Amino acid sequence: MADEGDVLTNLNLDPAAGANGADNQPAVGVITQYVKDLSVENPNAPACFQWAGQPQLDVQFNIGADAVSDETHEVTLKITANAKVDQGQLYLVELTYCGLIGIRNLPDEHAHAFLFAEAPRLLFPFARRVIGDATRDAGFPPLMLDPIDFGSLYQQQLAARAAEQGTVTTAPGGQA
Repeated sequence: MADEGDVLTNLNLDPAAGANGADNQPAVGVITQYVKDLSVENPNAPACFQWAGQPQLDVQFNIGADAVSDETHEVTLKITANAKVDQGQLYLVELTYCGLIGIRNLPDEHAHAFLFAEAPRLLFPFARRVIGDATRDAGFPPLMLDPIDFGSLYQQQLAARAAEQGTVTTAPGGQA
């Protein structure tokens, strides 16, 4: 049977943890998420409920990220949904949905990709529900937005910027 001294010397502490338990491992996560701003306009009610025809939908997205502290960023997903028919506008929904994202020990290029591709992917289902509820509560069928591939959109944005600057951009992970 091993004595108490052997147990203490066989702890197999992770050397990557650093001296005095310093945290060197990359870590990311959603701290919280929230509706920062929501506007729902139904400018032609009640007449619009008598109008016929398939509405033309225009849905716009915008993604932003701002540092709150060294390890916390606010990622903003702005969604504008506008529905019109020949007779006029049915509704306009503008949503600013945000998440506080914690990032620690992550290289800048990976942090940028997380903030502009992965974080919006995590926030989108909740923003989608808010948009659906808002349109339903305005008296219309809920607008259920299709899933969005934020990773592909991020890669397209990188490629577009590289083309504008005449440079080659590598994606996180070293792929071109």
